[in-house]
Amino acid sequence: MMGRRIGAGLMTLVAAATLAGPTEAQERDIVDTAVAAGSFNTLAAALEAADLVDALKGDGPFTVFAPTDDAFDRLPEGTVENLLKPENRDQLIAILTYHVVAGRVTAEQVVRLEEAETLNGATVDIDVSRNGEVRINRSNVIQTDVFASNGVIHVIDEVLLPPTSTDRDRMSSRDVASARAAAEILNLAIDRGVPLFNDGQTAATAAIYEVAVRSVLAGDFTLPNRARRELERGLRDAGREHGSRDRAWAYRGALDRALDEIEGRMATRGGRRGHH
Repeated sequence: MMGRRIGAGLMTLVAAATLAGPTEAQERDIVDTAVAAGSFNTLAAALEAADLVDALKGDGPFTVFAPTDDAFDRLPEGTVENLLKPENRDQLIAILTYHVVAGRVTAEQVVRLEEAETLNGATVDIDVSRNGEVRINRSNVIQTDVFASNGVIHVIDEVLLPPTSTDRDRMSSRDVASARAAAEILNLAIDRGVPLFNDGQTAATAAIYEVAVRSVLAGDFTLPNRARRELERGLRDAGREHGSRDRAWAYRGALDRALDEIEGRMATRGGRRGHH
């Protein structure tokens, strides 16, 4: 299922071209649409090897993040051939179902999500950049809203590989220092802002909080997606406030929510936060 998360802002993705006309799209299912396109031959072969063709020709609806042949070619040499072997069918199924989400989710809906649960059971991260580019994990979405009779296809330029427990442990150990550094900046801003706020210097407090938020967002920090969204939300909320006191509160709420996300996802936040 696709779970709705914090909004990522309104934007429109423009497809480079459609793979089929409107009439054809309504007549062809997802598999036939991909085969007719001619640029998903490896994906089609993988679906057949995994015995998933009939499933994706079913009623659905499904949303498929479809890697092109070029995307499969970028995998290490021999990877595809190895996955297509009968003895590796379970691994192939795990990878392919990691590209499929239940339901018909259009581009307009995708950009309002932070993550989506796939048929694999694991989630993919969805990130929308300020210039409107969309990434599914580390893969770029290069074409959207290719409609089929039983769902929709969004084309991506890299194969999505589902996380294993080892991968998650490795990412946590590698990224924890970066997340901790970001948390220290946010906590330091709170430590400095609280006494100023309590002393009536609300404009100075709001300024300190804003600098911290912008510094973390602009820096090369590894953050949980939701933490980043909360900081971005704080900038928007504070920008709508006219008084410095209200701006300080808007920023403070964002700092607290972001720190809670960092603590919950990576257990990296240290220090004690003050209150105003």
